[in-house]
Amino acid sequence: MNLEVEARNIAMTPRWKTEIEERMAALQRGHDDIIHGRVTLTKNRHHKKLDNVAEALVLVTVPTRQTLTSRKEDKTFEEAIRAAFDAVAIELRKYREKRADKVARIEPLPQLRGVVSKVFPNQGYGFILKDGGGEVYFHKNALKGLSFDEVQDGLEVLFESEPGEKGLHATIVQAPHLLKP
Repeated sequence: MNLEVEARNIAMTPRWKTEIEERMAALQRGHDDIIHGRVTLTKNRHHKKLDNVAEALVLVTVPTRQTLTSRKEDKTFEEAIRAAFDAVAIELRKYREKRADKVARIEPLPQLRGVVSKVFPNQGYGFILKDGGGEVYFHKNALKGLSFDEVQDGLEVLFESEPGEKGLHATIVQAPHLLKP
């Protein structure tokens, strides 16, 4: 992870820099998803901000090129740093939870062989005669790499099936030449 630490209108103290580095390391601990971090400490000289003169800005970039940002003002830089890191930690936790919820769905390659025996173009379904006998229902949504217009009686197909309400139905239907080696 690349970390930039800077100060504006004030000199950076070693204590602040050490605290920033430790807090950034804590955000990264157990994960390897922070690409870049930047922390800017600014002393506000604006007359309306006499109470909160210390500002900490924390930016964290994650692999999706998304930037999580937190800007906090407080009376001291220590408090502003702590508040900004606490806020960005919450955002980072939400980001990680959202990414963890995404499960890659891998469809099995069709293993069963058959021949299309009946097609009902107006209704968008048909039947496959399995090798070894028996018919399997398929809907046009089960087709992979084929348009429903290409499906004709006698077309050789590979398919996967599962039990349905009225018998077996195909979940994936492909022509053998469409399978990747």
